Amino acid sequence: MTTYTINDINNILKGELIGHTNQKIDGPEQLQNAENNHITFIGSKKYAKQWADSKACAAVVNDNLNVEPGENRALIKVKNADLAMAKILELFNPPTPELEADIHPSAVVHKTASLGKGCKIGANCYVGKDVVLGKGVVLYPNVCVFDETTIGDYTVIWSGTVVRERCIVGSHCIFHTNVSIGADGFGNRPSDDGRGLVKIPQIGNVIIGHYVEIGANSCVDRAKFSSTIIGDGCKIDNLVQIAHNCVMGRSCIMAGHSGLAGSVTLGDGVIIGGSASIKDHTTVESGATVGAGSGVMNNVKAGQTVLGYPAQEARDMLKQWVAVRRFMKNN
Repeated sequence: MTTYTINDINNILKGELIGHTNQKIDGPEQLQNAENNHITFIGSKKYAKQWADSKACAAVVNDNLNVEPGENRALIKVKNADLAMAKILELFNPPTPELEADIHPSAVVHKTASLGKGCKIGANCYVGKDVVLGKGVVLYPNVCVFDETTIGDYTVIWSGTVVRERCIVGSHCIFHTNVSIGADGFGNRPSDDGRGLVKIPQIGNVIIGHYVEIGANSCVDRAKFSSTIIGDGCKIDNLVQIAHNCVMGRSCIMAGHSGLAGSVTLGDGVIIGGSASIKDHTTVESGATVGAGSGVMNNVKAGQTVLGYPAQEARDMLKQWVAVRRFMKNN
């Protein structure tokens, strides 16, 4: 097990070291669960109050908090404890599982597929006709990549994921377990006689940019025509639905259980909270935030924060909630 001194860690974070501990640190941990060989994190006044009762020998602390280290304990003050935490987690991050063979004997790779240098293809994978895999692509066991799909360099796809035909995936992406890319969009219309439904063919594809991460059991549907597009650097949580013909700008975030109906457009840097829903043909402009559990029925302006169901400007919705509570209290 790798251990570090408090000075080793501060050399990485380049923060302000207050106090000292001679305890070797072998991992990060939450305040309440930490032992004396752990470093922890304090990002708000709420957690600062718990420091005195924590067993951790060290903590990374936002520099606007007033916290004392204590005996044989140390603090590293930084501008943003969350970003510092990311660096420490990377420091202690164990290696990912290794695939021993370049192509497992049970994998099926079509003779027309093109594999870049250093590709790894795990057990029971399927790589279809005219698929192109870039350098260093890793397909963990039980991944399917269907015909004419292109996947960029150093993208990692975890088990159970299916990438349907004609999709384009950028480089350095991560798809976690059981992701669905390019399934049919949900297109059905009542038949002329009113006695059934007619399926609308979905003949487009999905285009995913570089450095995109998609969480487990999330779905990105192919377009009815043209493309469903996920911009560079987007981060998508588990159990997220992105419907046909949606277009996401760069560096958007979608939290778990959120969803975009068909033909939604997100600008750059949009944040969608957990369980939020966006109505079809709606535009959420760059820098906007949609609060958790909200239902967006109309366009959202750049930089605006909306809350509620139906979603409204955050301050207006908060005033309504306060008024409702007062009414309920008085009646």
